[in-house]
Amino acid sequence: MSIDALQQRLGYTFANPSLLRQALTHRSHGRQNNERLEFLGDSVLNCAVSALLYEHFSRIDEGDLSRLRANLVKQQSLYEIAQRLELSASLQLGEGELKSGGFRRPSILGDTLEAIIGAIYLDGGFQAAQALVVSLYTPILASVDPGTLGKDAKTLLQEYLQGRKIPLPVYSVVATHGAAHNQMFEVECAIPKLRVQVLGSGGSRRAAEQAAAKLALESVHSRGHSAGGTQIGKRAKMRADRTPTGLEGAGRDRPDHDKPGHDRPSRDRPGRDQPLDRQLPLLTPQTDGPEAASPFEPEPPR
Repeated sequence: MSIDALQQRLGYTFANPSLLRQALTHRSHGRQNNERLEFLGDSVLNCAVSALLYEHFSRIDEGDLSRLRANLVKQQSLYEIAQRLELSASLQLGEGELKSGGFRRPSILGDTLEAIIGAIYLDGGFQAAQALVVSLYTPILASVDPGTLGKDAKTLLQEYLQGRKIPLPVYSVVATHGAAHNQMFEVECAIPKLRVQVLGSGGSRRAAEQAAAKLALESVHSRGHSAGGTQIGKRAKMRADRTPTGLEGAGRDRPDHDKPGHDRPSRDRPGRDQPLDRQLPLLTPQTDGPEAASPFEPEPPR
């Protein structure tokens, strides 16, 4: 992509185009690279995003604002914005990075976006850089849920249950597979009050717990519950997905007695609508009044 085409995508025209060229130059390409601009752009980006969140979410406290900002400026978020701008087509990379696919690497694309913001700050001042940040992030903020962004599945599940005064889930490692250096953990997440019981798996115990919590949360949301602990139904499924760092958490069905045609043994106390003599057998003979024959004694011969 040409410099002019990129400037049109950015909505900003440089008075000094050499700053934009430097922002697009990776350190593998030469000594005049974008590392210093990236350092500057990182600070400008944080300040601009902070101001944007302060204006956009007037009722959110400092802790939640910090959590939102951290997720909006993290590498994955910057990488997604860089893809929208098609920055990979304008990168200046060394031969080694080109051969290894550096133009697709999230870290390189995210750093380049920060360098561009730093270059605009030097070329046109903070207001120009802030205008770019606002244009890039306003569509994102339109779809952001400030209550959930940046929270992991275990936290969301815990908050959901606490808000309804339901006991917290119980996580148990039920199996491990593979060699010591490449183990897969299977963790069960159980919410007895809601009769939810799912399995998650991952490359670490923590990843498996997160996968199981995600499935449990999806199960509760999709099927609903009542305060008395309504049966949730069939257990959720989740396929294992591969990521650049290996297998991330995935859930699987666990055989149970909840499927049609099977009666699940109840551990609850007998129902109030049953007569007492049908709830529990009389194990000892009555002692008040005339002696009554024990149900376990043989009848006398007739």
